[in-house]
Amino acid sequence: MWLEQIELISQDMQQVDSKYLPTSFWQFGANGLKKDIEIHGIEHFRSLQSALSFFVPTYLFHGWATCPEKYQGMLSMCESQLVGDNKALLSMKDFLSGENHARSDFRVYKASETNKKPFTDNFTESAVGAPIEQFEFDNRKFSRSSLNYLLGLNFLKQQISDVPIKTVLEIGGGFGSLGEILLSDERNDTFYLNVDIAPTCLFSTYYLQSIFGRDKIADYQMLKNSDDLSLSHLASQYKGAVMCPWQLPSVTGELDLFINFISFQEMEPDIVENYLKHVSRLKSKYVLLRNLREGKQLATNGNQAGVQQQIKANDYDKFLPDYQLVSTNIHPFGFETIDGFNSELRLYRHNSLND
Repeated sequence: MWLEQIELISQDMQQVDSKYLPTSFWQFGANGLKKDIEIHGIEHFRSLQSALSFFVPTYLFHGWATCPEKYQGMLSMCESQLVGDNKALLSMKDFLSGENHARSDFRVYKASETNKKPFTDNFTESAVGAPIEQFEFDNRKFSRSSLNYLLGLNFLKQQISDVPIKTVLEIGGGFGSLGEILLSDERNDTFYLNVDIAPTCLFSTYYLQSIFGRDKIADYQMLKNSDDLSLSHLASQYKGAVMCPWQLPSVTGELDLFINFISFQEMEPDIVENYLKHVSRLKSKYVLLRNLREGKQLATNGNQAGVQQQIKANDYDKFLPDYQLVSTNIHPFGFETIDGFNSELRLYRHNSLND
């Protein structure tokens, strides 16, 4: 089934405008993802090296998720050096595994939690996709992906007294974490639409359909055969949908919230500008972004993933002329790396809401 969908999408990709195709960074990753699906299938995608390298984040040190021997080597060294010092060994295991970092994010999430939409207090992450890393706090399961979104949503709720979430669009939604968070609580009453390139769109389709049912999450082929891609029609038929970028121009209606976490920084500026024109066309009330303030690494040669031109904060201000910047945040909802890079949240409000 999934290989057939890849073939269908690959054929359709040959006919579309280049603004809707994978850019430099993702051209590098797409081939590896496609090969892994062909060889290993999709059922354990959260354990595949290609997925862990590109869109399944972990709390392990950078690169360790795909090189487990580094983690095992350090763990063995600690075990040999800390014989008899059980508390120190437990602390080192907590640090090396990433659980200490995850617990820190969970504490911020709990401390900033508010009892209003989007409700997240009952959320626990699914094990669909066989994740190599998942932590349990308060008898609920979380990954770095879900905690990233939960922190972002709490930042949003701190800034807006009444968050509208009836219709939510995400571009570049990874494997579907945001959709899982929003749709898993019926109190949110949300329709979620994820727009993503191939083959990443297949992972989020598989993930969300496995959790909520194939009849509740529309996939590329269902939408390709539909003559009505209005948000109102889609919301009347499904809880959510996953489509490819070239289908976005056919979407009509109005959005409450648009979200992009991290993937815009992996695209070229003209591609991001085009996507945000659609966000403006759909009159999204709010725009929530997470972007590396210093910009993604530049592509240096054909053997390294990177971008041709970096996206930075002022680019978003320029690409969103119909919006006003409400707030930015790195601490505590974003993230500052140990080497001084800043993953920043940026919240915009449509100018019409200021009247």
